[in-house]
Amino acid sequence: MLCALGASVCFGTATVLQAIAARAAGPGTEPSETASGVDAALFLRAVREWRYLAGLALDGVGFVLQIAALRSLPIYTVGAALAASLAVTAVVAAWLLGVRLSGIEWGAVAVVCAGLAMLGLASGEEGDRAGSTALKYAMLGTAFAVLLVGALAGRLPGRGRALALGLGAGFGFGVVEVSVRLIDGLTPSVLLTGPAVYALLLGGGAAFLLLTSALQRGSVTTATAGLVVGETVGPAVVGVVWLGDRTREGLAWLAVLGFAVAVAGALALARFGEAPADDGAKAEPGTL
Repeated sequence: MLCALGASVCFGTATVLQAIAARAAGPGTEPSETASGVDAALFLRAVREWRYLAGLALDGVGFVLQIAALRSLPIYTVGAALAASLAVTAVVAAWLLGVRLSGIEWGAVAVVCAGLAMLGLASGEEGDRAGSTALKYAMLGTAFAVLLVGALAGRLPGRGRALALGLGAGFGFGVVEVSVRLIDGLTPSVLLTGPAVYALLLGGGAAFLLLTSALQRGSVTTATAGLVVGETVGPAVVGVVWLGDRTREGLAWLAVLGFAVAVAGALALARFGEAPADDGAKAEPGTL
């Protein structure tokens, strides 16, 4: 659980840095850079910003902690903890950027913490079922579908585009969560030929591209809400139904309640998927 929470802190802090850098990168001038949600050119412009690189470094640390957590905890617990990174983003934005949180938003941070506490009490060990070959290829197929969604999402209008990009990124990160559990070992033969390994790499890469586009375009609140839903609900269902994730004896109700409370609190903080473009700017409550 400490690894899951550590990953949440890393991802939440990285969001502040990456959102500023993505906005600073600005829109491209080529038609190909604005017609698709899978915008590699935008990513290349963003990585020239030191804040984006610092965010990527934090993402790397968070990813290692996420893997450690997924090897010991049910996917639903880790997914909720990762969604709670929005609470971290809100607190970091308030601390570093002078963003003012409303009373409701501070309450949402407390709700997220309460939900995670309930999950911590109710979570059992990770499921003992080995993922089937069909499930591994399904994850690989989902990763390709995320790329397709991103390629088409840029052609949608405003809010629909933001929601599609956010959901696509969420499903991509969800593929990563499930694929970590499906990798059978770290031998060269597994790493080079295992479909779960390629699903992890493709899903994570596609999610980063879509999330970068979502941070730079449209309604970030809508995109972040889609991200939270995509990276929590689907992987949690896969973990319970196909991988055998369970709760402690008699505490299934507490796990369901904690999951719902943590995700609801994260959705209430969805506007913190974006940080102010001006480091010194101070935002009023509800205006970020």
